[in-house]
Amino acid sequence: MATVRKEFRSARSADEVWAVLRKFEAVHEVAPGFVTATKMEPSGARMVTFANGMEIREWPVSSDDQQRRLVYAILDHPKYQHYSAAAQVFEDGEGSRFVWTVDFLPDGMAGMQNASMEAGAAAMARALG
Repeated sequence: MATVRKEFRSARSADEVWAVLRKFEAVHEVAPGFVTATKMEPSGARMVTFANGMEIREWPVSSDDQQRRLVYAILDHPKYQHYSAAAQVFEDGEGSRFVWTVDFLPDGMAGMQNASMEAGAAAMARALG
C-alpha cells in the first residue's frame, strides 16, 4: 500500500484551522481553486468537483474534535482499490501544523496522487495562511 503525506504550517491557531477543516460539507472553502464545489448527498457522502472537472465521491469515516482529525474514504472510484485519507491539525508554536495523509492501492497511482495532493496542499496553505 502506498502512502503520500503533505504538511504545512499556518499562522492561524489549530482551533481556527480545525473550525474550517471540520466542515466536511465545505472542502471547497478549505482548498479554493483546487476544489470548485462540494455537494452533499443524502447518503452522507460528499461529491467533490475539482478544478480539472473531475468529480469524486468521498465518504466520512470519523471526525474527532479533541484530536482535530478528519478521516474520509473513497469507496467507488474505478482507479482505486483502497483509499483512506486523514487530515489533522496540531498546535505548533504561534500557529498550527496541518498534516494530510492518504493511504491507497494500487501503488501505481502514487505519481498522480502525489501531484494532486501537492496542488491541494498548496491551495489549503494559501487559504489557511
